[in-house]
Amino acid sequence: MLDKIINELHLYEKKLLDELEKDSDLSPEEIAENEDMPLKAVTSAAGMLESKGIISMIKNPKDIISLSSEGEDYAKKGLPEHRVVMVLQKNLDENITELPMDEVIEQAGLTKQQMNFVIGILMRNHWIKMADGKLSLTSEGKEVNVSELPEVKFLKYIRERRQTFEESIPEEFENVKNQLLKRRELFNIDTKQDINFNITDLGKDILDEGFTIQDEATQLTHEQLKEGTWKNLHYRGYDINASAPKNYPGKIHPLKQTIEEIRDIFIDMGFDEARGNILESAFWNFDMLFQPQDHAAREMQDTFYVGNPTTAKLPSQDLVDRTRAEHEHGGNTGSQGWQYTWSEDVAKQLVLRTHTTGLSVRHLSQNDPPLKMFSVGRVFRRETINYKHLPEFHQVEGIVAGEDMCFKNLLGILKEFYRKLGFKVRFRPAYFPYTYLSIESEIYVPEKKSWMELGGSGMFRPEVLEPLGIETQVAAFGLGIERLAMMRYGIEDIRMLYQSDIGWLRSLPVTGNIKNY
Repeated sequence: MLDKIINELHLYEKKLLDELEKDSDLSPEEIAENEDMPLKAVTSAAGMLESKGIISMIKNPKDIISLSSEGEDYAKKGLPEHRVVMVLQKNLDENITELPMDEVIEQAGLTKQQMNFVIGILMRNHWIKMADGKLSLTSEGKEVNVSELPEVKFLKYIRERRQTFEESIPEEFENVKNQLLKRRELFNIDTKQDINFNITDLGKDILDEGFTIQDEATQLTHEQLKEGTWKNLHYRGYDINASAPKNYPGKIHPLKQTIEEIRDIFIDMGFDEARGNILESAFWNFDMLFQPQDHAAREMQDTFYVGNPTTAKLPSQDLVDRTRAEHEHGGNTGSQGWQYTWSEDVAKQLVLRTHTTGLSVRHLSQNDPPLKMFSVGRVFRRETINYKHLPEFHQVEGIVAGEDMCFKNLLGILKEFYRKLGFKVRFRPAYFPYTYLSIESEIYVPEKKSWMELGGSGMFRPEVLEPLGIETQVAAFGLGIERLAMMRYGIEDIRMLYQSDIGWLRSLPVTGNIKNY
């Protein structure tokens, strides 16, 4: 075991350990000089030896303070507040007891900004008084000896030590140092680590065993291979079990990844993709889907209505009239309709689409069967935000229209779709205003040993198809994508999909299925 550790030591680690055997009180700088090594190489080797338990390090941080260019100027000429006092004292010797502030600034060689800063210091020290824009010395100001002030001595003390000191500060400067350090423009402050090394028992065992310090090859060059000198090289040992740094490559967001996978499945199944605006008229969002105008889903508490613009333009009058007939008496379908007076004004209302099914009927109005269409998009509902509801989410919708289309075909399409996603699916009866033989798809979740509802589907009612002039059967389906993503990524709170939790995002696989049920 000891031989293995020694064989894996880097050349710099061996040199450092050899120096510490000679003198354990050496500093990193002294070791670097003795071994002709870069200081950074010494500290890096020390860190590696410590991580292996061969040495221990005690670090003592120490501030290194030096004068800045501004501090250097003040050390020579005096601090601004001291210059003001000296100017006033000099003029007092000439029997001038007060000076206008502008004249003081000029004689002291200050800027107005510097003067504005130090005027408060001068007043607090009771060195000056000011009246009618003129400055004069107080009795304390007349007596002060600027050259003997501790601030002046402190700046000279640093400057005389080549502008830098790191040893203990004399006690006489302790208070003034803390006060002056608040004026950060005067100083450059760096922190240096004093490091003391100690050789551990493992390190002593390695030194007792002994090792050879020689150049080590870590990679081969073309010349070494060509000339055959590689045979005489000493190769550094490697620990194949050493930990490697974690790599966090860029990746697609899990919700986007789920959307793209759904899109790929439908395209592989021969579907065309349709897109549309998130701003929709109530006519296409509700009325064309045979949803009565007094339906609860249209209420303000369920739907976002748009205030500007207030109304939308309806399609052709012929389509509007046929839709009116379906609502009021069922048109020519044999249905009784909803038995109320349908309003164009209500149909003109603008909403943020509550589902993408409006895209399906729009597609049917513009394309003749046979066809297979799907859409993926954001939808909006006035939901209270909690662990399973958001006011904005994604939905995938699709329709299949053709002469031979039937309910059994719909079930087969859904089974194949969920199979490609890796889910086991079952169906149960449901109700939707615009479909009959309606069902909800349920997915089996092994972790919970239960079934979870994921989407609705059914055959479009005749009242939906007749205004469009569609005479074939049309199957429709839809599901919420966030709920699907939650199941696949084991998320209990839907809000997690929209939070910037970098730890969770980094832990996810780059691509591919997360779970297969």
